[in-house]
This record gives sequence, C-alpha cells and structure tokens, in this order.
Amino acid sequence: MKRLFTTILLCAMAWMAVAQGFKNPVLPGFHADPSVCRAGDDFYLVNSTFQYFPGVPVFHSKDLIHWEQVGNCLTRKSQIDLSGIYNQDNAQRGWTNAGVYATTIRHHNGRFYMVTTVFPSRRHFYVYTDNPAGEWSEPIVIDFAIGSCDPTLYFEDDKCYFLWKEGDIKICEIDVTTGKKIGEIHHLGVGLGGRYPEGPHIYKKDGWYYMMLAEGGTEQGHHVNILRSRSLFGPYENNKANPILTHFSMEMQNSDIQGLGHADLVQAPDSSWWMICLGYRTSGYLLHVMGRETFLAPVRWDKNAWPVVNKPICSAPRCRKCLLRPNLCVRISITSSATPPPTVIPRWDFRWVGTALAIPTFRAIRLPSATVG
Repeated sequence: MKRLFTTILLCAMAWMAVAQGFKNPVLPGFHADPSVCRAGDDFYLVNSTFQYFPGVPVFHSKDLIHWEQVGNCLTRKSQIDLSGIYNQDNAQRGWTNAGVYATTIRHHNGRFYMVTTVFPSRRHFYVYTDNPAGEWSEPIVIDFAIGSCDPTLYFEDDKCYFLWKEGDIKICEIDVTTGKKIGEIHHLGVGLGGRYPEGPHIYKKDGWYYMMLAEGGTEQGHHVNILRSRSLFGPYENNKANPILTHFSMEMQNSDIQGLGHADLVQAPDSSWWMICLGYRTSGYLLHVMGRETFLAPVRWDKNAWPVVNKPICSAPRCRKCLLRPNLCVRISITSSATPPPTVIPRWDFRWVGTALAIPTFRAIRLPSATVG
C-alpha cells in the first residue's frame, strides 16, 4: 500500500508540474545574449557581461527553468583584461558598452567551449574546460577574422567550424586546439536582408543544416529567422513562415515583453526542443529598466520540417504562463512540498547591483501562428 501511495504521489507531482508550466523570464534582470547547450541530462547557459568582471557567468539547470550560477568563464586577467577598455577615447567613439559581447557555449566530446568577441577591438577568442563549474582555459585567439562579431562554433564528427558575421555570415573549418583556419572561408549570405544580422547558429537535423540568426537590432524590431540547406556551405533557402520569433507585430504591440531575439536551440533528453532567447519587459510605453533578460519557449520541430516556436501556447495576448515544460520533472526528489524551487538569482560581485526593484508577474512569450512543413 505504501509503495502504491508513493507511485500515485509521484504521478500526481509530475502531472501538477506539467499543468503548472513555467513563467518567463527564466533568468530575470540583466542576462543578455543567452546561449545554451546540453551535456547528458544537464543544461548549461552563458550570457554576455560586456565591461564587467568576472566575465560570462555559467548557469546550470536540470529542467531549463530553474537555473543556478555555478561559475564564470573569465575569472583571470590573463584571460581578459578590461581595465583600460572604459576610457574617454572609447566613450567619444560611442563605445560606452565595450567588453565581452555575444557569447556562445557548446559541448563536444566531453569538453565545453565558450566563444565570444571583445569590443572595441572585435577580436574573437574561445576558452574551454572539462568542468564548467571550475576554471576555464587561457584564451585561444582567432587571428583570421578581425573587425567582426557574434561568433559560434559548430561541431560535426571530428571537425570544428567557426561561424561569424563580418558583413555577411561566414564559416570555415578550424583546428580547435589552436584556432587556426583550415581550408577556405565560405560565405553563407546575409539572412533575409534585415538590419543588423547577428547571432548566427547552425544545427543539423534530419539531414538538413539549419542556420538561425537574429535581425532587426536589439530593440522593438528584433526577430529571429531560420534558413536551411542540404549542404553546410549552402545555399540556404528561406522559411516562408519567418520570422519564427518576434513581438514586432500589431498582434503583440501591447505585450509587456518586447525585443525578442538572439536565440539558441537545444533538445532535451525527452526529445522535445526548446528555445532560449533574450527580451525585455516594458514598463509603460516601450520603456524598460531591467535590461535584456533570458526567456524560454517550447518548439515543435517535426521531421524534415521547420521549427515552430510556441505555436500551441498562450492563445490570449496576455497569457500569464506557458503550459508546457520539459518532461523531466519526475526526476526530482520527493520533498514536503510539490512547489518547484524558485529560480536562483545569483549575486554577481558587480557594482551595478543596486536598489531592489519590484518585479511584476512574469508574462509568457507569445509568437505568431506559423505552419509546419
């Protein structure tokens, strides 16, 4: 009888967790440019930190919803020295937000990689580790792509490819141990022609290479497009349902959440797909004080089809939460309460942390309808 009761309790907890869904943002407050990867049953996420140090926080989660900071990628001046980056000359050039931009995290063969760009020099580098909660390596500098931004790494078999934006989107194979270029540079296009194409990522699924990127700038017009090709080097064809993520529409013009973009995709152990992206919550007409935050949305990605973000969720423009979550909740231990633990908001040792702000009820992401296929 006791075993039967425990089984019923477990099932009830799992059902309640699924029914409860989750609320956005999953990382509130200044957590811009999120990137996510999975290693086994664990998820890891990083954010840009610009001129602040230590740089690039590393977050860990078991369910993509509750995150805990476990370390930083950049903790030593030998990795990056930002002491002279915020000076009068740079300020006069408009580089008041210099430093570490657009981080990407990837996992391959037991090793984690974080690649990023330093402004205003626009030099790319990456660091690596076998333990994301521990110390990360000294930087490996990319010496063949200077003056660009938003790099990422794509691994396939035993090869590593460096992808970045420099006018258009470029890709080439590199020696991951040295960062040196192998072979020629291939040009993948400029997306769909929107301004400020940025944050490109490549994913392989069902024999297709999908290239996802943001366009429109990190403001009201921000959106995410996706293209695909049978060849890594293109040509890439457009998804007629683009953009797959945006609130820049009449339907969502009154949403509290705006500026959605700079997204990354990850597949959970239950085979479901999820999107991590940035956005900001407005207070009044298009004003926001919390900065760019990290949001989560479910993705339907059928075989040989285009990914559809959040389609069956939140039919009302002011829906308060998503009604799906990764199907991982039965793995939590039984406690005296069925209420999931609150999101851990780390205390970074940054001086910009000041007066506490009242956080309103979080809103869910609502996306335009799109067809599958």
